[in-house]
Amino acid sequence: MSEIFIIAEIAQAHEGSLGIAHSYIDALAETGVNAVKFQTHIAEAESSKEEQFRVNFSYEDKTRYDYWKRMEFSPEQWMGLKQHCEEKNMEFISSPFSLAAVDLLEKINVNKYKIGSGELTNYLMLDKIARTKKPIILSSGMSDWSELDDTINFLTPYGNPLSLLQCTTAYPTQPNQWGLSAIGEMRLRYGLPIGFSDHSADIIACLSAATLGATILEFHVVFHHQMFGPDAKASLTLEQTKQLVKSVRTIETALSSPHQKNDASNFTQLKNMFGKSLSVNKDLSKGHMITINDLESKKPGNQGIAAKEFQKVIGKELKRDLEKWSFLRDDDLI
Repeated sequence: MSEIFIIAEIAQAHEGSLGIAHSYIDALAETGVNAVKFQTHIAEAESSKEEQFRVNFSYEDKTRYDYWKRMEFSPEQWMGLKQHCEEKNMEFISSPFSLAAVDLLEKINVNKYKIGSGELTNYLMLDKIARTKKPIILSSGMSDWSELDDTINFLTPYGNPLSLLQCTTAYPTQPNQWGLSAIGEMRLRYGLPIGFSDHSADIIACLSAATLGATILEFHVVFHHQMFGPDAKASLTLEQTKQLVKSVRTIETALSSPHQKNDASNFTQLKNMFGKSLSVNKDLSKGHMITINDLESKKPGNQGIAAKEFQKVIGKELKRDLEKWSFLRDDDLI
């Protein structure tokens, strides 16, 4: 069993501050995640001033375009973030939202691409990414089966390693929205590695996905849930992230450790200790015919007749008197 690949997404939690972005990398290095993910926005290439706010959250930006502009870093700054991740033994990943962003990420030589669900039908950009031959992780949040079929059929001829994440585009998602049942369905439908992208602000969703065979886990991270930003309330804190990683690795150990149920000989002593033998629950006289109302099961399990064999003594006659709580043995019966 391969290790589950755990991606902590900073996205825009850095609020356009290079210092905060680097601070997240330092903090995440203490959690054990495999990768840190950003989003690469180039406002001029991906947006226009007519773009509407998804939610009206910003105290700083008059338009969504202004927000994306504030999230930009220069190629040199992106390279610095990538190098910082690698120095901390974490992979740098960033989702592009324009062809210009793909060019930038190629310039700093990213290893793989994560495609946000809103870009799943952006075949112009997907074509450019696919031509790099690098692995592609697709998020399914906004797509139905038909769109997923079309996108995977579009990408498959390029030959890139593909994986798909079950995701629900809601912030934060509630348990009835997680869509865990889709993980198995996606695996059967596409024959690809299937993961889970979470927006629940709780570790339970990812842990559940891990038990269902998710090979990739992705979630947003934030220093505190009350921080400014559109994703803060749907993110995990650093402490939650540490707990999640530790718990996922524990689940992996459990799932990859075969459990033998064809031989219980190692438990013979314990089975005797905790097992039950038949006894009588009252004084009984010689010649008494045993009924089920005469019986009790008592520890240990190696005193005469085992409790599981109670049916064979029903209707049998006693050879001798038995005191209350005496164990019942084969030589007590005719």
